[in-house]
Amino acid sequence: MPGLINRANARRVFAAFLAISLAAASGSSSQPAEAQSRSISLIRDAETEATIRSYANPLFRAAGLDPAGIRVLLVNDDSINAFVAGGMRMFIHTGLLIRSDSANQVIGVIAHETGHISGAHLSRLQAELENATIEQVIGMILGGAAAIASGEGGAAAAGTLLGGEIAKRKLLQYSRTQESAADQAGMNFLDATKQSSRGLLEFFEKLEGQEFLTNPHDPYLRTHPLTVDRIDSVRQHVDNSPFGTAADSAEVDARHQRMVAKLKGYLWPLSRVEQEFPPSDNSVPARYARAVALYRASRMQEAIATMDSLLAEAPDDPYFLEQKGQILNDNGRLAEALPLYARAHEILPYDPMIGLGLAQIEVATEDPELNRSAIRHLEAVTAIEPRNARAWYFLSVAYGRDGNLPMSQLAQAEQAMAQGNPKEAWAQAKRALEGMTAGSPGWLKANDIISEAQQLLDR
Repeated sequence: MPGLINRANARRVFAAFLAISLAAASGSSSQPAEAQSRSISLIRDAETEATIRSYANPLFRAAGLDPAGIRVLLVNDDSINAFVAGGMRMFIHTGLLIRSDSANQVIGVIAHETGHISGAHLSRLQAELENATIEQVIGMILGGAAAIASGEGGAAAAGTLLGGEIAKRKLLQYSRTQESAADQAGMNFLDATKQSSRGLLEFFEKLEGQEFLTNPHDPYLRTHPLTVDRIDSVRQHVDNSPFGTAADSAEVDARHQRMVAKLKGYLWPLSRVEQEFPPSDNSVPARYARAVALYRASRMQEAIATMDSLLAEAPDDPYFLEQKGQILNDNGRLAEALPLYARAHEILPYDPMIGLGLAQIEVATEDPELNRSAIRHLEAVTAIEPRNARAWYFLSVAYGRDGNLPMSQLAQAEQAMAQGNPKEAWAQAKRALEGMTAGSPGWLKANDIISEAQQLLDR
């Protein structure tokens, strides 16, 4: 009956919401309601993702996890936060990255979140719901909600409502136990990779001032232990660990400062960027931040000149090449952008974002040879990221221009699935089947999409 939620469905819905509501390491419930309800987005950037992966993958391996099986996503939100959801997905806010003073601070947070994943905390918490009544479950759904979906454009759109308090003390007590376990596991992973836990300590100290802003008289209405308790625990570990004084290498520190400066260039207005990185500052991070901010302010020639100064010092830096290529491409200078993307792809052939950027330019040239090259690059991208809707869109265009209508329709079906539209995916896969040889790889894939889409529609 419309408007009613049965027990099984309510628990499934709440489990999705619970991921963000309970797994946040930084206590996002302290945000005001108007901040919690604003729209946020997931962002993609090859350099930032590679830098975060260089931090995360050693920790994943130390935890006995396959790095390829874990998605790390960047949330365009200015708050200090990170959380896990869906078991094998880790979300990191840009606010955390921008406010970090060192790579080790971010690494410490990732180690903590890795503790949640390795401990299967979300699935255990879902099992704990079996003791909640249907009225309690519905009440918790009304108290907190989150939904994340991918979409078109450079940034995958994500509409999110980060809900209010969940007044169920038993569940929150269970979460506090998980947070302590995640802290301990994270510190063990840091020791295993010969890294200091000092960054995690510094991160908690950043949060210490926020600890008593929300529900100061009721510590049970929290999704994690009191920050002061966690600080004491981590400080003790740092003091006793053989790696407590270990520091980031100069190379790691330089890479981190570049990443943070680039994010500021993209996310801050030019005036603020130039205030922190004035023209008198000729460091690599400062020039990088200014180049990006100038590009965003449509001051293209200044942005290109600044990127040229960086490339003069590091002509084979793939991310400098990509950034200048993006500036030129967005200014309609495809012929100049193409060799820059091609060189970046030659240096990093398995980076999906660089491969996608190169393919987009190849498709845009409308040159038949480059179109076939784009198909190869896009097939490689979709093999790495099978739910990249933007890559499937350009692949459908490239197949269509190559005269391969069935594969174009199959790519449109894949795009629809990536966008959460099983009805459209089912229809496009049906059309693709009509032009395919029975038993061919495309035919088999179209049937798989039809089956998957039908299951989703039946639900």
